[in-house]
Amino acid sequence: MDTAVKAAVLVKPGQIEIREFDMPALGKGAAICKVLMAGVCGTDKHSYRGETVQYKGTENEIDLPFPIIQGHEIVMEIVAIDEEGARSLSYDSDYLKVGDRVTICPDVVCGKCWYCKNIPSYPWCEHLQFSYGNMRSCNDGNHLYGGFAQYLYIEPGTRVYKVPDGLPDQMACFTEVMCVAYTLEKAREFSSFSLEGFNFGDTVVVQGCGPLGIAHIIMARMLGAGKIIATDISDYKLEIAKAFGADVVLNVEKTTPEDRIARIKAETHGRGAEIVVECVGRPEVFPEGLKYLRKAGMYLEPGNFVDCGGVDINVHEICANNLRIIGMTNHTHNCYKTVMEMMLRNKDSFPWEKLFSHQYPLKDAEQAIKTSMTKESMKVLINPWLS
Repeated sequence: MDTAVKAAVLVKPGQIEIREFDMPALGKGAAICKVLMAGVCGTDKHSYRGETVQYKGTENEIDLPFPIIQGHEIVMEIVAIDEEGARSLSYDSDYLKVGDRVTICPDVVCGKCWYCKNIPSYPWCEHLQFSYGNMRSCNDGNHLYGGFAQYLYIEPGTRVYKVPDGLPDQMACFTEVMCVAYTLEKAREFSSFSLEGFNFGDTVVVQGCGPLGIAHIIMARMLGAGKIIATDISDYKLEIAKAFGADVVLNVEKTTPEDRIARIKAETHGRGAEIVVECVGRPEVFPEGLKYLRKAGMYLEPGNFVDCGGVDINVHEICANNLRIIGMTNHTHNCYKTVMEMMLRNKDSFPWEKLFSHQYPLKDAEQAIKTSMTKESMKVLINPWLS
């Protein structure tokens, strides 16, 4: 195992440096992993731009503690693990060993608070310990807490998942994003009420066709959506949305809000969609998205994970139309294995290769983030071992 580790460090918003760290000593119940590949998440883009406040208004509100090593959509190979870690780190009770490919849930929770005990399938912890790639400075502890590095240090309490044989590294990187798309499963919980929630055959509108939007299109199609309508500013991304199952696509830069609302009404017998999912990650799209819904429709909000400010909303329209709004921070950490097995079973059912548009070496991590912000990119990957 190497004694020195290179990492892309976000020193402050808009500034990334390649730095070298000493390989940390393996602690009790911990593991050290070689990073095989990491995906650039929307959160990484926000952090780079300086939109750095997360969990605002909660016990876990944080302004990112720079410098940090970004990257939390990761596939890795275990290179060191002690016996306690081998038995305790796996969420699915697999015995972990050197050579296993793994991924992680980025969030390390306390396991003791009311939310951990009563809603354990979501990391809604009152006392979130930290989050890989976001909430711990590389000046602290064992330094290597992000996937934009050659190695990552896994602390005790981390939830680790073995990657199935046959699942390509790039698809394994997409596991966390697909778990976020369980927002649609949350909507299904409301389907026991007459004509509410997400039911088989319903129309789903996805605002934003980046990786998160595509994940929701995949999930909506597999869960039995009738018609899927997608919006974006990029024809490139809208074409990919069609390849993954969108029936109607609307370019926001080539249509007006009135055009889009009218088209969605026309596609839904004049009523509007049952479900709208916000995957743009900008608050400005929220008011328009509400207008896509039929009465008693449901608006799902997994996209605005980072505080980017507020917007004006006419609350009366929410009341008058009996709208349901579901905010969803984070994802189902108990579904990683399910998601990876699902992707493996459906490896030939979707054009997954279209999802991964660019791959960069570690030294070009800043360019990777900048590329991920363009119209002509989808999921951008960083491979720390590319030259």
